[in-house]
Amino acid sequence: MRFTLSLGLVLGLALAAPAFAADTTTGEQWPLKRQEWSFEGVFGKYDQTDLQHGFQVYKEVCSACHSLNRVAFHTLSEPGGPGFSEAQMKAIAAGYQVLAGPNDKGETTDDKGNPLKRPGIPADYFPPPFPNENAARASNGGALPPDLSLIVAARNGGPDYVFSILTGFHEKTPDGFKVTDGKYFNPYFPGWNISMPPPLQDGQVTFNDWDPKKKATVADEAYAVANFLAWTSEPHLDDRHRIGVGVMVFLIVLSGLLYLSYRQVWKDAH
Repeated sequence: MRFTLSLGLVLGLALAAPAFAADTTTGEQWPLKRQEWSFEGVFGKYDQTDLQHGFQVYKEVCSACHSLNRVAFHTLSEPGGPGFSEAQMKAIAAGYQVLAGPNDKGETTDDKGNPLKRPGIPADYFPPPFPNENAARASNGGALPPDLSLIVAARNGGPDYVFSILTGFHEKTPDGFKVTDGKYFNPYFPGWNISMPPPLQDGQVTFNDWDPKKKATVADEAYAVANFLAWTSEPHLDDRHRIGVGVMVFLIVLSGLLYLSYRQVWKDAH
């Protein structure tokens, strides 16, 4: 019996293999790498450590090309977010240069024609890495790096998509598939040709609360930044889950009271 089952399994795989091999050159997106996320489910919530690590990856790596236009600095210290203190948040904001308004002379540029800038304040939003779309494309081989504020909400698969893309550059290119000049193979990107070069490397980011001798892997860095970008896409998720649980409890209690009232009203009719 075991021999029969094993032989059937081998034959089945042998028959299926050519079909799979023939499909490897189609450019169809591979199934995403499913991860466990602390914020999933009714009782899910963001992990502050993961969010802080993710912010560090964004700041040290991703911000060189990708904007975060919809995120204000003050949100970094608000409940449900990365949990930075107010002093830390203000220091982060001040570390960025943002466009300044007209000076006391009404000027918006300096004597060299460069826009006037000032240190960021809590009310400011993360400034883009490039002054305009043309400059962004010129620095990235004609491709426009997307804003990451809502990337997790905008892509099918959400954080799993981000994680899969960031960890998918090491996959071997299938025989027969042509990688377009100036692009990179990534099977988790539709079409498999992606303009972004591999952004992460093992040990590229040393997390502030880790032993300096402990090196983060590409997977560690990708997982962290996917958490952070999930938060930027839905910063009030913790509140929504908390309200949702409260509503569920209320409805359960209300249903119980209505049932007891029904029994009390109709008890003499039976």
